[in-house]
Amino acid sequence: MTNRVLILGGSGRIGSCVAADLVQHTQAEIMIAGRNVSLGERVSQQLGEQVRFRVLDLDDHERLQQAIAQTDVVIHCAGPFHYRDTHVLRACILQGVNYLDVSDHPSFTRKALECKAAATAAGITAIINTGIFPGISNSMVRQDVEQLDTAETIHLSYVVAGSGGAGVTVMRTTFLGLQNPFQAWIDGKWRTVKPYSDRETIAFPAPYGRTGVYWFDMPETFTLPSTFPVKTVITKFGTVPDFYNFLTWTVARGWHPWLLRQKFVIEFLSQVSHFMTDVSDRFSGIGVAIRSEVSGIKAGNPTRACSTLVHDNTAISAGNGTGSIAELLLNQQLHKPGVWVVEEALPTHLFQQAMQSRGIEVKSQVI
Repeated sequence: MTNRVLILGGSGRIGSCVAADLVQHTQAEIMIAGRNVSLGERVSQQLGEQVRFRVLDLDDHERLQQAIAQTDVVIHCAGPFHYRDTHVLRACILQGVNYLDVSDHPSFTRKALECKAAATAAGITAIINTGIFPGISNSMVRQDVEQLDTAETIHLSYVVAGSGGAGVTVMRTTFLGLQNPFQAWIDGKWRTVKPYSDRETIAFPAPYGRTGVYWFDMPETFTLPSTFPVKTVITKFGTVPDFYNFLTWTVARGWHPWLLRQKFVIEFLSQVSHFMTDVSDRFSGIGVAIRSEVSGIKAGNPTRACSTLVHDNTAISAGNGTGSIAELLLNQQLHKPGVWVVEEALPTHLFQQAMQSRGIEVKSQVI
């Protein structure tokens, strides 16, 4: 029997990249769903005969239930992530259908994890934060942790070139992430950290080199210390050209917090930034670099395990991260009832296998 996959938000940039990955690596019938008919039809035609488009509004719960009932895996790629509830996940639990989600917002991660008991009872595997960061990045951390006898500090850094190929969504994510201080796990205690503070220069692989990164509120900030018994977890993010970092820092430090909580202000900043990156993307590219460094003890000695990854298209790499997990679910290589973040659910050997099959090189060393 042919596997069937439903991708919500499948005609968007991330969703279409997930669909493209599945076309290349599986024989599944893929249904991309959304509200924009002309865009959906165009994307499905570009992706080929495996892919069809279905008009679907996520607020139409009856039609959503019907669509879920006809599939084997649901992949949620529809934004905006910041205001996302769990009604799609709960619908999958009710129907007994496996679920993946690319959302990168901490508030949704917390909501989804509250559904763990229900998903376990239903026997479905639900994995969240499955893209590139969070997603592939988390698996890199797990791989590094496993290189040590005892892990003490996780330092996870990302840099994205321009828009990252993800359109205005990444701009909204950045500015929404400036709204509030957040809790970070430092020296065995939860401490309050200001977003886009404490600039640090990190040596990423070429073509990025030494690039500035800043504290940023991401799900990994609390999922990694929950998964691994470490003393400190540092999560930092930056962009190139560096000019954008200083603009974002200026907004974070100089604008009144009330302004950053207004939707129209966030939308204004996002649209202006998107216009700017439309120009700079031609020079900077739309790639991503990740650096994971885990410090600890191995054979009684202080040791660091470090992994790096570079991809020339952030959206495509997010599609690879999610598509690879969907492939494992469809092939029944991965079965773990409950709701999990990716570092809990994906064994390192399967992660390495998936990256190799997609030509993605994760360089690792133990120092």
